[in-house]
Amino acid sequence: MHIQLPEKLYYTIGEVAKAFNVNASLLRFWEKEFSVIKPKKNAKGNRYFTQKDVKNIELIYHLVKEQGFTLEGAKIHLKTQKKQALENFEIIRKLNFIKAELEALKQNL
Repeated sequence: MHIQLPEKLYYTIGEVAKAFNVNASLLRFWEKEFSVIKPKKNAKGNRYFTQKDVKNIELIYHLVKEQGFTLEGAKIHLKTQKKQALENFEIIRKLNFIKAELEALKQNL
């Protein structure tokens, strides 16, 4: 999945939810379940996600929604093999980007 978000310091929960095509409630739930998601909150309680938060959400989304991990399995995987999981995820992400570019070139031929 390729996430389309503009370059900003902070993203609202609505922007992040729309980018991942999920409900905001799922992001709030994942925030409680995964300690790596730590959005900033203002006085009203509105959440503002950093780019690091979005990257962690993207990794969790990949593990849970695309790889089929359970939430507990994803937590364990992130605790024991976070570095390897991030490296593998980055490779998959780059390969998917290259694949999309090649398919676009093929369509133009």
